[in-house]
This record gives sequence, structure tokens and C-alpha cells, in this order.
Amino acid sequence: MSENYYERLVDENALAAYLTEHLGEVDDYAVERHQEGHSNETLFVTWGDRDLVIRRPPPGETADTAHDVLREYRVTNALVDTDVPVPEPLLACDDHDVIGSDFYVMDQLEGDVLRAGEPERFADPDRRARIGEELVDTLASIHAVDYEGVGLEEFGYPPGYTDRQVERWGQQLMWAFEVTAEEREVPALYEVGSWLQENAPDEHPHTLVHGDYKLDNVMFGPGDLPELIGVFDWEMATLGDPRADLGWMLSYWRDAKDPEPAIPELTTRFMEREGYSTRRELVDRWEAQTGFEFEHERFYRALAVYKLAGLGEMFFRRFLEGNSDDPMYPKMEDRVPALAARAQRIIDGEEPL
Repeated sequence: MSENYYERLVDENALAAYLTEHLGEVDDYAVERHQEGHSNETLFVTWGDRDLVIRRPPPGETADTAHDVLREYRVTNALVDTDVPVPEPLLACDDHDVIGSDFYVMDQLEGDVLRAGEPERFADPDRRARIGEELVDTLASIHAVDYEGVGLEEFGYPPGYTDRQVERWGQQLMWAFEVTAEEREVPALYEVGSWLQENAPDEHPHTLVHGDYKLDNVMFGPGDLPELIGVFDWEMATLGDPRADLGWMLSYWRDAKDPEPAIPELTTRFMEREGYSTRRELVDRWEAQTGFEFEHERFYRALAVYKLAGLGEMFFRRFLEGNSDDPMYPKMEDRVPALAARAQRIIDGEEPL
């Protein structure tokens, strides 16, 4: 990261003045950028004896829904007193004179995000089983939130959510294809998109949805037994179809019987080991917890992989246009067709739950 980029992320003096005004004076102050950032930027702040986290959009981004951190603040603030574990949000700021964008401040949690592998303390079959159970139980608690009771009744428009997802991601792919088709076509994605349009469920439950729920967007506490203590990255949250959340989570969860992954560089595989829940077991547990049935399961799992293909194709367009130096982006030339093939296998029943 260049020094210039960091300076665009945060004005340390202005931020110190803001935090002093709202949290009081301290002697210890430091700011560090979190390198695992997704679409929004995450900063770790030492403020006296407190460890804080700041979420802000990337510099130069306009305030569209994909980077709406104040929306993220609103949903986490609404969930603090529910069964959904979230870091407590402390402050929200829309004054761009402080660090150049909207941002919010929350307490930092201590624990592990299971991204590269399993912590040694969890590496036995009983504890491995509990990881999947905690993951799916927490998803069920999100879907059980009384969103009107916590003030989120206008947070989204649930009817037609699933149809809109298919349409939106089809449009994202068309945008990418404007440039990428000159390099190579991915005809299977047209076929998958048509199947999704034809098979979108007419009705679905209406709940709060996270929008990006997966194993590396949650944190497990430091104890010997897996306990899920925090759900992060709420920027895509809305009111919609809980089965889309489940399908998305399952698209990242590997079973030992699965074929080789479409994007091996970005695929976590430790849950293939003995003791981890299978996708079928996770679905059964979610159904028991929520009272919903995972009807049309091929649709929801194929939709998730279609969305992953859409993301990959947008990355490939950005690479071709010279708008990224991420070494993963050029690999999407081959990885997106592999994702399209995976979606087709799900549709054809060749990659079952």
C-alpha cells in the first residue's frame, strides 16, 4: 500500500480530534489498516486502553449501496440487543471533513476468523462439528430477527427479492462481457442465467438477510470450544429471501465428495476433514432452527455460483482495462468458465447437497 493511498484513507490528526471530542482524551493513539479488506476499508485504532475498528468506503468511491457504511452502522446498531452477535457500534459520522468520507466506529472483538485454516484448538471432530453448527445457528438467528421490532421495517423491499437478484447479476455480467467477450466467450453463463430466470421461485419467506454470509465473515471467540462471537460485513444486508443467504453460505462450504474447486487459490478446504458438518447437515439444521424449508435448493445454490461468476467476470474486465494490478484478476479468464461449469453441474444434479 502506498503512503499516498493511506493518506487518502485517513487524516490521523482530524480523526484524533473527532475521537477526543466523542470518547475523551487519551495518551495512546495509533491507526493501522487491516490488510484483509473487502470492498469497504477497515482500520484498527488504538485509543487509550480501547481497541476500535473504523469502517469506511474506499477513497474516491461514490456513496452507492455497495459501500454504504452508514447503512452497515444502522443494521448493526439495530441488532445489538438481539440474538445476533455483532461488534457494538459506537459512533457514526457523515462529516467528510474528518477523514474524507462517511465512516463508523465500533469496538474490536478478539478471536479468530477462519480463513486460511482451522485453529489448533478446534482440530478434533467434536469441535469441528460445532463450527458448522455455530455458523448455521447464527444465520438462523439473523433470519429470526423481528425486523419491524428493531426498527428495520423500511430497510428493504422483500417481495421480488430473488427475481431482482437474478436480474441484477445478469446485468453485471452483461457489463463485464462488453469488454471480456473480445478475449473469450462464456456461453454457459447465458444458459445458467436463462435457467435461473425460468426457475426463480414465485414466493419466498421475508426476513432480514445478511447478503454475504460465509465462514470468513464471522469470528469465533478465543475459547477452546468454538463460539461464534461476531458477524461482520453487513454492507449488503437488506430485507429479502433467507434461502438466498443459505445458498450463498453453502457455495463456500466444501464437502469431502466435491470435485476440485473452480478457483483453488480462493477456496478454503479444511472443512473437508473428518468431523465437519456436510452441506446436507447444515441445511437440515437451518430448516429445524427456522421452520423454513430449503425448497428449490438447486436454484439457490446455482444462483450463488452465478453471482460468484459475475464478480469474477467484473474483475476480469477491470484487469483488461488496466484498472487493477491484483494478480487474481487475470486468472478469471479461466476461473469464470470453471464457475459456469459448476453452476451447470448444480442445475443438472451432478453436484448435489
